[in-house]
Amino acid sequence: MKLFPAIDIRNGQCVRLRQGQFHDAEVYSHTPVNVAKSFEAAGAAHIHIVDLDGALAGRSVNEEVIRNIVQAVSIPVEVGGGIRTVQDIENKLNLGIGRVIIGTKAVESPQFVRESIRRFGADKIVVGIDAKNGMVATDGWEKISSYDAVQLALEMKELGVKTIVYTDISRDGMLQGPNIELMRDMVMHTGLDIIASGGVSSMKDLDDLNSVPVYGVIIGKALYERRIHLGEAVKKYAE
Repeated sequence: MKLFPAIDIRNGQCVRLRQGQFHDAEVYSHTPVNVAKSFEAAGAAHIHIVDLDGALAGRSVNEEVIRNIVQAVSIPVEVGGGIRTVQDIENKLNLGIGRVIIGTKAVESPQFVRESIRRFGADKIVVGIDAKNGMVATDGWEKISSYDAVQLALEMKELGVKTIVYTDISRDGMLQGPNIELMRDMVMHTGLDIIASGGVSSMKDLDDLNSVPVYGVIIGKALYERRIHLGEAVKKYAE
């Protein structure tokens, strides 16, 4: 199981939201690049970044901060938030980003996902499915669609998608544990590489997700609140 320590960027700062609510943000660092360096120093093999302002605005907002992070670390970085065009993807990859995460646009235009995979390859494109009660949310989680999350994942699989970041919004930033059944449903019904996101609060949560088994897990607030020590987790789940 791969571990993805998370850096969510808002106004150039490293923050965590509760249940995706932009008005309920806690600032953990004014220098996200230092957070990224600390993750690498702890043994992380990947970093997961979300441009929160970008997700809301529908375009890249914190590009300079992201560029600085990519230049400061030597491990692969994946980025989501506000990626809506082929040019957006190209710009991110040109920054040195390992792969990009398409969220809202995947719901609005499956054809865009197909074209992106054709141009850049499936290894560079991840689809982010954010769900509330199993229904897909878009536009920085501000809108709930009529799309069932598993059904959307299956449609993405048909287009050539290999990896899904699956976020349970109701658990995100709450430190109440992940929704294991939701994750298991997604893994069992799709056969895709599922990266679980939302609610991870302890090593036991990581063990539970590992038994699902998910391909990877995003750890955010639990790291910032020191409920999980990244070095210890990396040691346990190192490939």
